[in-house]
Amino acid sequence: MKAVMANVPEHILEWRRRTGADQWDEMWEGVLHMAPSPNRDHQDLELALAMWLRVHWAKPNGCRVYHEINVAEPGTWPNNFRIPDLVLLTPARFDIDCNEYFDGGPDAVVEIRSPDDETYEKFDFYAKIGVLEIWVIDRDTRQPEMYELMGGEYRRLEPNSAGWLRSAVADAELRAAGDDKLEIRLVGQENTSALLP
Repeated sequence: MKAVMANVPEHILEWRRRTGADQWDEMWEGVLHMAPSPNRDHQDLELALAMWLRVHWAKPNGCRVYHEINVAEPGTWPNNFRIPDLVLLTPARFDIDCNEYFDGGPDAVVEIRSPDDETYEKFDFYAKIGVLEIWVIDRDTRQPEMYELMGGEYRRLEPNSAGWLRSAVADAELRAAGDDKLEIRLVGQENTSALLP
């Protein structure tokens, strides 16, 4: 259920802070977006993907992977930010890391899409701050989509004949596998192949 409140009463905001319910809240140009906590399936996939990326991509290449970090438009923190499920950061962009938030766009973001969430509504923001790639993975089917920033807009990438989508940022391929799993591997490195929950 979606709701719009012209002004959120302070007692509601205080309750959300006190109980931790505000953990996934985002601020969109001064407008508070209160997202529910992700379910267990979402969390399992997010954790498994983060671990795989850290072991097979980030550590060997001197890169970084974080989950649920505040990503702000430069100079606007804390009034305009989103919280992707995962972010991929190469050394060329380490300077945006302000610990509590990123002041600008990481190389790639991963959004695990739940029914009726605001994944696609975040695309304009991600384009504005220069995120090169967006990975959208359906929480229930594990079907991935990949978008590449071109000319200030995202172009959806098409899978190859075997169903693989290729990330230029991570030099990785992913596709939906049977039994609602996500299959992932580094390009040309079969020994990195994994089926994620």
